[in-house]
Amino acid sequence: MPRRLKSGPLDEVFGALSNPTRRDILDALLGGEHTVGELAGKFDMARPSVSEHLRALRESGLVDERQEGRHRFYRVTGEPLVELIDWLTPYERFWRGRMTALSNVLDGMDNDDQA
Repeated sequence: MPRRLKSGPLDEVFGALSNPTRRDILDALLGGEHTVGELAGKFDMARPSVSEHLRALRESGLVDERQEGRHRFYRVTGEPLVELIDWLTPYERFWRGRMTALSNVLDGMDNDDQA
């Protein structure tokens, strides 16, 4: 098995997503752009705490910011999720195959019970 870098882009995405508050912030941003103040109000958190989470999300590439006057608006970006999906796809195929095999066994048991 090839060795992985200890700190690649995918590791940063997993690190950012490992925090439930960050996942909640991403969920909130799915509805559109928000400022730090708007997010702080949604989560009953201090602005510096929200800013810290947004920084981790930004550094992983999951969130982008744009400045308009004195305000910074944050939004979800999808690019890092493509690499995550690519990594997860073989596992999804594996489990789909396992579930199909289990379904076949259970169907066979039902047919035996009816005979």
